[in-house]
Amino acid sequence: MSDRVISVKGLSKTFSSVQKQPGIAGSLRALISRQKSHTEAVKEVSFDIAPGELVGFLGPNGAGKTTTLKMLTGILHPTSGEAHVLGYRPFDRKPELLRQIALVMGNKNQLWWDLPAWDSFVVLRELYGVPKADFDRRLDRLLSDLQISDKVNTQVRKMSLGERMKCELVAALLYGPKVIFLDEPTIGLDLISQKRIRDFLKEMNQAEGSTMILTSHYMQDVQELCDRVIVIDHGTIIFDGTLGSLMRRYSDKRMLRLHLSDEVPAEDLGRYGELHNTDDQSVVIGVNRSEISQVTAAVLANLPVVDISIEDVSIDEVIRNLFAEGPPA
Repeated sequence: MSDRVISVKGLSKTFSSVQKQPGIAGSLRALISRQKSHTEAVKEVSFDIAPGELVGFLGPNGAGKTTTLKMLTGILHPTSGEAHVLGYRPFDRKPELLRQIALVMGNKNQLWWDLPAWDSFVVLRELYGVPKADFDRRLDRLLSDLQISDKVNTQVRKMSLGERMKCELVAALLYGPKVIFLDEPTIGLDLISQKRIRDFLKEMNQAEGSTMILTSHYMQDVQELCDRVIVIDHGTIIFDGTLGSLMRRYSDKRMLRLHLSDEVPAEDLGRYGELHNTDDQSVVIGVNRSEISQVTAAVLANLPVVDISIEDVSIDEVIRNLFAEGPPA
């Protein structure tokens, strides 16, 4: 297991719920005969993650991302399959494992709402048995890196969303976990706060070799932090590889960005590919990858081009199309 911090084999989770018809008659009928429905949230998921990897775990709402993270942190017990984190089964909830992992959820709070963040930090220090010298040194660094040293004595409920999220990160990292699960850590934050948290996570990963799994609907998070991505949809993994291979596999186009010295009619531009944007003398044309060389040569020969660049389709568009249309057969 030394070459695999996380190992998942055939992990599945099915939720059961009782179905009841509306009204009193439905309630009486449910007392006699209960009808249950079953939802497969995660289906036969398998993957391995090596030490120090920072992996993006992507999928639309309801795809099974958070359910998978909850099984890997021991919050949920799987219906079937196996998972090991640092050699332990997470759903056994052994203290030896819990002291080495952390879960940060952008829409959940672990800090006490009515207390200053500092008080929560001290409680966590005692809970995880962190020596005071290590605690002081680590806390000073975290507060400095996240630029919130002046906020820790403020009541949590009076903090901005960005300040609270940074304090949540501090709380999760105080005891030096080896594996960090990040579920939407930048959700709802402004662009500056998102960037600071991304930079912080990247530095933490590089400096301490922490293994991280990140879920996010902000593709900028994934682009800046993750070399590898796992894509899950309807509880099933549909892709596991590098960002570059994801782009090549699920996008057959590149974008030709042109700056023209004179305006050109849209119908003339449309001969070269799919028009994505025209703004005075600035034009973006989608071109099949296999035709990009020929189209570029034709554009330079026939249009009043001042500047030209060839770009990949944005990862946002690739992911959006993948979820909307499904992977190619």
